[in-house]
Amino acid sequence: MSRIGKNPIAIPAGVTVEVTDSVVTVKGKGGQLTQEYSDVTVKVEDGQVVVERSSDNKLQRSKHGLYRALINNMITGVNEGFTKSLELVGVGYRASNQGQKLDIALGFSHNIVLEVVPEVVVETISEKGKNPIIKLTSYDKQLLGQVAAKIRSFRKPEPYKGKGVKFVGEELRRKAGKSA
Repeated sequence: MSRIGKNPIAIPAGVTVEVTDSVVTVKGKGGQLTQEYSDVTVKVEDGQVVVERSSDNKLQRSKHGLYRALINNMITGVNEGFTKSLELVGVGYRASNQGQKLDIALGFSHNIVLEVVPEVVVETISEKGKNPIIKLTSYDKQLLGQVAAKIRSFRKPEPYKGKGVKFVGEELRRKAGKSA
Protein backbone atom coordinates (compact mmCIF):
# COMPACT_ATOMS: atom_id res chain seq x y z
CA MET A 1 0.00 0.00 0.00
CA SER A 2 1.24 3.49 -0.79
CA ARG A 3 2.23 5.24 2.42
CA ILE A 4 1.34 8.64 1.03
CA GLY A 5 -1.72 7.49 -0.92
CA LYS A 6 -3.51 5.85 2.02
CA ASN A 7 -3.42 8.97 4.21
CA PRO A 8 -6.70 10.92 4.10
CA ILE A 9 -6.57 14.66 3.41
CA ALA A 10 -8.38 16.86 5.93
CA ILE A 11 -10.46 19.63 4.34
CA PRO A 12 -10.00 22.90 6.32
CA ALA A 13 -12.82 25.37 6.93
CA GLY A 14 -13.51 27.65 3.98
CA VAL A 15 -12.39 25.10 1.37
CA THR A 16 -14.81 23.08 -0.77
CA VAL A 17 -13.86 19.96 -2.74
CA GLU A 18 -16.05 18.65 -5.56
CA VAL A 19 -15.50 15.36 -7.38
CA THR A 20 -17.22 14.87 -10.76
CA ASP A 21 -16.46 12.14 -13.34
CA SER A 22 -12.64 12.24 -13.38
CA VAL A 23 -12.07 15.84 -12.23
CA VAL A 24 -11.41 17.21 -8.74
CA THR A 25 -12.25 20.90 -8.18
CA VAL A 26 -10.99 22.72 -5.09
CA LYS A 27 -12.27 26.19 -4.18
CA GLY A 28 -11.03 28.42 -1.39
CA LYS A 29 -10.15 31.98 -0.45
CA GLY A 30 -7.00 31.82 -2.63
CA GLY A 31 -8.76 30.75 -5.82
CA GLN A 32 -9.98 27.68 -7.68
CA LEU A 33 -7.95 24.73 -8.98
CA THR A 34 -8.95 21.67 -11.00
CA GLN A 35 -7.13 18.38 -11.57
CA GLU A 36 -8.05 15.44 -13.79
CA TYR A 37 -7.31 11.96 -12.49
CA SER A 38 -7.43 8.38 -13.77
CA ASP A 39 -6.95 4.80 -12.50
CA VAL A 40 -7.92 5.73 -8.92
CA THR A 41 -11.13 6.69 -7.11
CA VAL A 42 -11.47 9.93 -5.15
CA LYS A 43 -14.16 10.28 -2.47
CA VAL A 44 -15.14 13.11 -0.14
CA GLU A 45 -16.41 11.77 3.17
CA ASP A 46 -16.54 13.13 6.74
CA GLY A 47 -14.64 16.33 5.86
CA GLN A 48 -11.80 14.32 4.32
CA VAL A 49 -10.66 13.42 0.82
CA VAL A 50 -9.76 9.75 0.38
CA VAL A 51 -7.86 8.42 -2.65
CA GLU A 52 -8.22 4.67 -3.28
CA ARG A 53 -7.12 2.21 -5.93
CA SER A 54 -8.92 -0.92 -7.08
CA SER A 55 -5.94 -3.20 -7.73
CA ASP A 56 -2.22 -3.54 -7.06
CA ASN A 57 -0.93 -3.23 -10.62
CA LYS A 58 2.06 -0.95 -11.12
CA LEU A 59 0.18 1.86 -12.93
CA GLN A 60 -2.43 2.22 -10.19
CA ARG A 61 0.17 2.02 -7.41
CA SER A 62 2.18 4.83 -9.01
CA LYS A 63 -0.84 7.10 -9.49
CA HIS A 64 -2.23 6.46 -5.98
CA GLY A 65 0.35 8.58 -4.14
CA LEU A 66 0.66 11.04 -7.04
CA TYR A 67 -2.98 12.13 -7.08
CA ARG A 68 -3.15 12.22 -3.28
CA ALA A 69 -0.15 14.60 -3.24
CA LEU A 70 -1.58 16.76 -6.04
CA ILE A 71 -4.95 17.11 -4.30
CA ASN A 72 -3.21 17.90 -0.99
CA ASN A 73 -1.17 20.64 -2.71
CA MET A 74 -4.37 22.07 -4.23
CA ILE A 75 -6.10 22.21 -0.84
CA THR A 76 -3.05 23.76 0.85
CA GLY A 77 -2.66 26.25 -2.02
CA VAL A 78 -6.19 27.66 -2.00
CA ASN A 79 -6.17 27.79 1.81
CA GLU A 80 -2.69 29.16 2.63
CA GLY A 81 -0.77 29.62 -0.64
CA PHE A 82 2.85 28.91 -1.53
CA THR A 83 5.94 31.15 -1.64
CA LYS A 84 9.31 30.76 -3.36
CA SER A 85 12.17 33.22 -3.06
CA LEU A 86 15.04 33.58 -5.51
CA GLU A 87 18.30 35.34 -4.68
CA LEU A 88 20.47 37.15 -7.28
CA VAL A 89 24.13 36.58 -6.37
CA GLY A 90 26.61 38.66 -8.36
CA VAL A 91 27.99 42.16 -8.81
CA GLY A 92 25.52 44.39 -10.63
CA TYR A 93 22.68 41.85 -10.60
CA ARG A 94 19.41 43.71 -10.00
CA ALA A 95 15.69 43.00 -10.07
CA SER A 96 12.68 45.29 -10.15
CA ASN A 97 9.03 44.85 -10.95
CA GLN A 98 6.13 47.00 -12.06
CA GLY A 99 2.97 44.99 -11.52
CA GLN A 100 3.48 41.65 -13.27
CA LYS A 101 6.49 42.79 -15.34
CA LEU A 102 9.76 41.57 -13.87
CA ASP A 103 12.92 43.39 -15.04
CA ILE A 104 16.15 41.53 -14.24
CA ALA A 105 19.75 42.67 -14.90
CA LEU A 106 22.00 39.59 -14.92
CA GLY A 107 25.16 40.83 -16.61
CA PHE A 108 23.91 40.42 -20.18
CA SER A 109 23.99 43.31 -22.67
CA HIS A 110 20.23 43.86 -22.18
CA ASN A 111 17.94 43.45 -19.20
CA ILE A 112 15.57 40.48 -19.21
CA VAL A 113 11.91 41.53 -19.05
CA LEU A 114 9.53 38.72 -18.07
CA GLU A 115 5.75 39.04 -18.11
CA VAL A 116 4.66 36.85 -15.18
CA VAL A 117 1.26 35.13 -15.31
CA PRO A 118 -1.46 36.81 -13.20
CA GLU A 119 -1.84 33.80 -10.86
CA VAL A 120 1.70 34.41 -9.53
CA VAL A 121 2.30 37.59 -7.49
CA VAL A 122 5.80 39.06 -7.92
CA GLU A 123 7.63 41.14 -5.32
CA THR A 124 11.24 42.33 -5.43
CA ILE A 125 13.27 43.20 -2.34
CA SER A 126 16.46 45.26 -2.72
CA GLU A 127 18.37 46.25 0.40
CA LYS A 128 21.73 47.98 0.42
CA GLY A 129 24.56 45.56 1.16
CA LYS A 130 22.38 42.46 0.51
CA ASN A 131 21.62 40.45 -2.61
CA PRO A 132 18.35 41.32 -4.42
CA ILE A 133 15.52 38.86 -3.75
CA ILE A 134 12.58 37.98 -6.01
CA LYS A 135 9.61 36.71 -3.98
CA LEU A 136 6.95 34.73 -5.86
CA THR A 137 3.59 33.87 -4.25
CA SER A 138 0.75 31.78 -5.69
CA TYR A 139 -1.97 29.30 -4.80
CA ASP A 140 -0.89 26.95 -7.64
CA LYS A 141 2.26 25.06 -6.58
CA GLN A 142 2.99 23.65 -10.07
CA LEU A 143 2.74 27.03 -11.79
CA LEU A 144 4.82 28.69 -9.05
CA GLY A 145 7.60 26.14 -9.48
CA GLN A 146 7.51 26.53 -13.24
CA VAL A 147 7.86 30.34 -13.08
CA ALA A 148 10.65 30.09 -10.47
CA ALA A 149 12.52 27.54 -12.60
CA LYS A 150 12.18 29.81 -15.67
CA ILE A 151 13.70 32.77 -13.77
CA ARG A 152 16.50 30.56 -12.40
CA SER A 153 17.27 29.26 -15.91
CA PHE A 154 18.27 32.76 -17.10
CA ARG A 155 21.56 32.40 -15.19
CA LYS A 156 22.03 29.25 -13.11
CA PRO A 157 24.54 29.45 -10.23
CA GLU A 158 28.04 28.53 -11.35
CA PRO A 159 30.12 26.19 -9.14
CA TYR A 160 33.22 28.37 -8.59
CA LYS A 161 31.99 31.70 -7.20
CA GLY A 162 28.29 30.82 -6.84
CA LYS A 163 27.18 33.71 -9.07
CA GLY A 164 23.72 33.46 -10.62
CA VAL A 165 20.08 33.08 -9.64
CA LYS A 166 19.52 30.61 -6.82
CA PHE A 167 16.69 29.69 -4.47
CA VAL A 168 16.97 31.13 -0.96
CA GLY A 169 18.42 28.40 1.24
CA GLU A 170 19.66 26.32 -1.71
CA GLU A 171 22.94 24.50 -1.03
CA LEU A 172 25.34 24.77 -3.96
CA ARG A 173 28.12 22.32 -4.71
CA ARG A 174 31.24 24.45 -4.86
CA LYS A 175 34.43 23.51 -6.70
CA ALA A 176 37.99 24.49 -5.88
CA GLY A 177 39.57 26.90 -8.34
CA LYS A 178 42.85 26.47 -10.16
CA SER A 179 45.80 25.58 -7.95
CA ALA A 180 49.19 27.05 -8.84
